[in-house]
Amino acid sequence: MYKTMYKKLTAYFLVAVFGAVVGSGITLGYNNGWLLRSQQKAIASLQGMLKPSTAQAQAELSANRDTAVVRAAEKVGPAVVGITNKAYAMDPFQGKTLVEQGVGSGVIFDSNGYIVTNNHVVAGAEQITVSLADGRVMQGKVLGADPVTDLAVVKVDATGLPTAQFGDSSTLRVGEPAIAIGNPLGLEFQGSVTAGVISALNRSIEIGERKFKLIQTDAAINPGNSGGALVNADGVVVGINSAKVSVPGVEGMGFAIPINMARPIIKELIAKGHIVRPYLGVGVMDNKSAAAYGYDLQLARGVYVAKVEADGPAGQAGILKGDIILSVAGQQTNTVADLRDVVDAQKVGEKVIVVVLRDGDEHKIHVVLKEMPSQQ
Repeated sequence: MYKTMYKKLTAYFLVAVFGAVVGSGITLGYNNGWLLRSQQKAIASLQGMLKPSTAQAQAELSANRDTAVVRAAEKVGPAVVGITNKAYAMDPFQGKTLVEQGVGSGVIFDSNGYIVTNNHVVAGAEQITVSLADGRVMQGKVLGADPVTDLAVVKVDATGLPTAQFGDSSTLRVGEPAIAIGNPLGLEFQGSVTAGVISALNRSIEIGERKFKLIQTDAAINPGNSGGALVNADGVVVGINSAKVSVPGVEGMGFAIPINMARPIIKELIAKGHIVRPYLGVGVMDNKSAAAYGYDLQLARGVYVAKVEADGPAGQAGILKGDIILSVAGQQTNTVADLRDVVDAQKVGEKVIVVVLRDGDEHKIHVVLKEMPSQQ
């Protein structure tokens, strides 16, 4: 009995020692080669058990996880970049120095380095840095920007870059999938993908003195997403992410510039560096904007002319400070946004009839619209 127990204990001891030797990689005497080969076989066997075959992994992804969101992210993600806006500031110790003003997103639409983004992403920049999805960092140049539509085009000196395909935003339907790709909260979260649906189309949002017709989505859009891509289930860009309603208690309301609206703006920014628009050359207020400055206009209709540029179209045509503009080109103008929309719809050099109320009487004044001076 004691002899049998001794043999078992010896066997257990040898097994334990052998396991320790193989696991630690220690070699003993003339068995060095044999132990090393045994160790390598054991590791290879273990790796084989833990790692599924390539065919198995592909089959599993194809069957269960290869969704439209995955395909859209893989298709468009490489074309979404980070844009860092830097400007000079005075430092009490170092003097004039470049500091980061903010980080946004952009979308490469031409392999020769053309990138669309938001105007507010690049506004005031002394230096633009573009961070590509593959890790490369390049200096960028603003070719043109348009504050009115909040669009801008940035160029980097590179070729053969991945690009995103622009779709047709007029075909969008409420409820269809929407994927937002960008850099929320900075480059630490570069290439983030969020998904939701198209919540509404042609949503009229008033920002400042202008109305914007935007796409509404509940795909999460946060600071840093600006200028990024809004993509449909086919993996094409249908909008440029631009804004989010940031009000306590409000969630899931993000907005994007329709790509059909962005296309001609992008083209003209590349060609001219700015957008040619007509203007009247007046500063106006409606009831709402006047109240913001502490005035009570109580206008029944029209907008109040608070300022007239002497050399502007309105000034040269005879419109005066204190006039109330009732309509332009046959369209009523009861808000500042109404006036901007009507004028924007005209062409430079076009003659329009402006109806004003002056001292209780209506007057028709013919105004030849001029090109709006560059805002850059």
